Formats: sequence, C-alpha cells, structure tokens
Amino acid sequence: MNQILFSTSWCIPFYGLVGALLTLPWAMGLIRRTGPRPAAYFNLLTTVLAFFHSLFIFFDIWNTESENFVITWFKAADFNLSFALEVSPVSVGATVLIIGLSLLAQTYALGYMEKDWALARFFALMGFFEAALTGLAISDSLFLSYALLEMLTLSTYLLVGFWYAQPLVVTAARDAFLTKRVGDLLLLMAVVALSTMAGSLNFSDLYEWAQTVELNPTVSTLLGLALIAGPVGKCAQFPLHLWLDEAMEGPNPASVMRNSMVVAGGAYVLYKLQPILALSPIALNALIIIGTVTAVGASLVSIAQIDIKRALSHSTSAYMGLAFLAVGMQQGGVALMLLFTHAIAKALLFMSSGSVIFTTSTQDLTEMGGLWSRMPATTTAFVVGSAGMVTLLPLGSFWAMLGWADGLALISPWVVFILVLVNGLTALNLTRLFRLIFWGEPQPKTRRAPEVAWQMAFPMVFLTVLTLLLPIMLQQWYLLPDWASINWIVVALLVSSSVLGIGIGSNIYLHKAWSRSRVLAWRFLQDLLGYDFYIDRIYRVTVVAAVALLSKISAWSDRYLVDGFINLVGFAAIFSGQTLKYSISGRSQGYLLTILVGVSLLGFFISWSLGLLDSWHF
Repeated sequence: MNQILFSTSWCIPFYGLVGALLTLPWAMGLIRRTGPRPAAYFNLLTTVLAFFHSLFIFFDIWNTESENFVITWFKAADFNLSFALEVSPVSVGATVLIIGLSLLAQTYALGYMEKDWALARFFALMGFFEAALTGLAISDSLFLSYALLEMLTLSTYLLVGFWYAQPLVVTAARDAFLTKRVGDLLLLMAVVALSTMAGSLNFSDLYEWAQTVELNPTVSTLLGLALIAGPVGKCAQFPLHLWLDEAMEGPNPASVMRNSMVVAGGAYVLYKLQPILALSPIALNALIIIGTVTAVGASLVSIAQIDIKRALSHSTSAYMGLAFLAVGMQQGGVALMLLFTHAIAKALLFMSSGSVIFTTSTQDLTEMGGLWSRMPATTTAFVVGSAGMVTLLPLGSFWAMLGWADGLALISPWVVFILVLVNGLTALNLTRLFRLIFWGEPQPKTRRAPEVAWQMAFPMVFLTVLTLLLPIMLQQWYLLPDWASINWIVVALLVSSSVLGIGIGSNIYLHKAWSRSRVLAWRFLQDLLGYDFYIDRIYRVTVVAAVALLSKISAWSDRYLVDGFINLVGFAAIFSGQTLKYSISGRSQGYLLTILVGVSLLGFFISWSLGLLDSWHF
C-alpha cells in the first residue's frame, strides 16, 4: 500500500485541480437548486484525500531515499523538454503543510463566506490555488516552477478581484497582477537563457552545470538578478511590494493562504536556486540588500497602519525579507525553517483577525476594542499566533531565528542586529494590535460581538494547539539544537527584543481617533510610515509619469506622423487622379505615345544610374 502511494505521489497536485473542476457546474450556474454548498463539499473531499495521501508518504519518506520522476512533455531532435518531480522529506513536508493549511482555510471559509452568492467560484479558485502550490512544492524543474508561479499569479488576480463589483477591489487585483508580471518577465528571460546555456532546466542538471561552468561576470550577474526578480515580486519585496497591501481587499480565507504559503512559494523557488545564484556575488549581495531593506522597512510601516489586515500583511513582507536575507547569506536550511514556523503562526493570526472582521464588519482598528471577554477563542488564537511569530521560548520562531543568529553571530554580527530589530518591531506591532482589538473599552461595533461559529472556530483552535506543540514536532524531527551548543548571548538578545517590544507596545499611548500630532516632526514621521514611505507616490511621479509621457509621445507620433504621412499620400493620389481626368482625350494613339515615352525615359534613367551609358561615345 505504501509503495503504491509513493509511486503515485506525482499526482498529489491533481487532487486540488480535480476539486476545482468538480465545483464548476455550481460556479458557472449550471446547478442552482441545491445552492453552492455541495461544490464546497466536493472541494473539501478532494483536499482531505490529498492530505492523507501526502501524510502517509511523509511518514514513510524518512526510511526511503529521495526519488525523482521525469515526465517528457516535448521532444524533437536534440530538444528535450521534460518535467522533473522530486519526492523528498522537504518537498513532501511542504506538501503536507500546504494541503493542511488549505484544508483548514477551506473549513474556515464555510463559515466566513456562508452567505456569499459566489461560494462555489471561491472554492474552485481555492482548489486551483492548492494545485499550483503543491505542484510547486514537489517540482524539480525550473520551467515547471515558472509555469506554476504564473498559475499563482493568475490565482492571486482572481481571488483578490473576487468581489469584482467594488472598484477598489478591481484596482487591487489589477495592481497585484501587473506588479508580479514585472518580476515574472525578468524570470522568464533567465529561464530562456539558462535553457540555452545549461541545456536543461531540471534542478539536478542545473546543479551539476553550476559546479563546472565558468561564466563571464557580467553574464552571471545579469542571470542572477533576473532569477531574483521573480521571487521579489511573488514575496512582495522592495521595490515590488505594494501589491500585498492592496491584495487585502480580497476574502480573508484567501488572505490566510496568501500570507502564509503563497508568498513563501517565491522564497521556496529562491531556495532551490541557491547553487546557481552562488555564481554571482553581486546577486547574493542584492538578495541581502533587498531582504534587509524590506524586513526593516516593512516592520516600521506595519506599526503605523490602522487597518488590521494591512498591519499583518506588512509583517509578512518583513519575514519574507528575512528569508531573502538567509538565502543571500547561504543559509537555506534556516530560511526553510523560518518559512515553516511563520506559515503556521501567520495563518493563525489571519484567521483570528478574519473572525474579528466577520463579527464587527470592520477592518478599522480605531473602531475596535474590548473583544477579549466576548470572543475568548479568537483572543486566545491571536495571542498564541503572536507568540509564535516572535522569539518567545519555546515556540517555533525562536528556534528558527536562534539557529540563524547563532551561526552568524561571530561571522556577521550585523545580521543579529537586524533579527533583533525586526523581532522587536514585530512584537511591538502585535502588542499594539492586541490592545486596539481586544483590550480597552468596547466600541459601538464591538459591544454585541459574539464568538464565531464552529466552522471558523475549529481551524483556529487546531492551529493554536499546533503552534504550541510545534517545538515538540521540531524535536522529533531532530531540528532543534543541542542545549550545550546554544549561544546564550544570542538567546538573551532575541528574548530581550521580544520583551522590550511587548513592553513598549503595552505602554505607548494609543488614541482611538488617531489624531495627528501637532508636532511637525512627529506628524511627518507618522505620515511617512503610514503611507509606506510614499513609495506609491514616488512611482506615480517617476515610473508611471514616464510611461504616460512615452504613451503620449507614441500616440502623437502615430496620429500626426504615421497617419499624417499616409493621409498625405492618399490626398496626393486623389488630387493627381482628379487632375488627370481633365487631360483625357480619348485617343488611343496619344495613350500609346505617352506610355512609350515614359518607358523610354525610365529605361534611360535606370541605365544611367547603373553606369551602362559610360561606354557609349557620341
């Protein structure tokens, strides 16, 4: 039985795709009498089957060597385009995590979107989402990974624009799609270049090629930067980070998957590309700079947001920045562990915030307060998720950051400073959110807020328990360091940053009206962080303005130069035709004489231009 499941592991992504296809009759309105809920149940059934299939493989993979499946898609002459799939503890573990979180998010969506008329369409898109992510997890081909990243881009566009009747939602979906396309285009260029230089796009072949190849520094730099560009857009990294903030206009169950797993997909591809990126030191330095700027900048921006989902989404960008920094420092294992612990904690945070939004019908933090006694399960989920995000012993993120900081404490001590700073700002932000949402006096929209139904409460309770048990799981997988080898100075710094962030967040003054300070310097700082360092406005006056100017120049040239020249030729033809009609005599002898003279003159000028008349002597 285990051998059968193992040999059919390549078909795990098709469970989500089949679930999406089964929901189409309801999503397209072909079946209406039953309502949309049967479509959701079909999708849940296929997700449950995929989860148990991948879980059995995961339990069995520890005693089995990794296996690769190669599927030939197109072959002609010397050209061979194949899809390689890898079944290993890392890839199958990622698959279990993706399908498990997708199952919880879909269960959560049953309650969150219970009265939505397009429930079947939402579950179809979630199945498509799940298929792309699980395929990306087991992919061992850069070409297949690129195609699946494009599927994720399309899924993001469709899910962000799910409520397409709202103008702001349409704008957010368009911006998310176009921003990702910038990185995808550069990544496609790198994929084409690698296929030409390496002769194969399978990661195993690319690793062998990278060990022996000697590239020109300029070529290796351009190749490395192009490979980075795709994950930069997918992971919402500077300067392509604005889309994740706008993407929070979509349904919250989709935001759970997007902020926990989808953005991590780009970082996972980056992890797979490490040996190729190592060919260019400039590309690695670019990763370090991008990750550092995003981690610190997004952490600062998050503490000034008054929208609950946007405050959490900027935190997602910050942690993806830490993953970029880890890959740039050639610490791929740490990046994977960081992505794993972050995914569980962030999914829990978004589920709890979605429960608050569902109950209060608002995302504005200034309209919340006093919910701790009215929503105990949601409050517990938020507290545990926040603790799992920062370095509080003994939860998962502590071990992920400790393993990274401990290894670089002596080699690159500035990395420890970045970790301490980002961790402290995250703790401050989450404490601020807790005070505004759950503490204080009840507001008009929170006085009668009940706890959510079991469909939404069960996933939160399950993830709460999982977050608390995560250290035991890491211990069982031998991922925790030995106590004798721990750098206690680094431990003290990380824990102190969490305690300091919680302390500052517990004592800063939080005015419900968020009135702007009358001190000019504080007002400038508040606006600077609240508006994300005005990056969208900078884009508007630089990139957008340049594109608009080029468009106007192109339109003017097309209208007055191209069309003008064509209209001039047409006018000349009409004018000459109108003029010649008055010289018509109707005599055929005159027509023949005119043709004869014209042909003779034409032949004379051609002969003269070719020099055929030079040998004639008159």
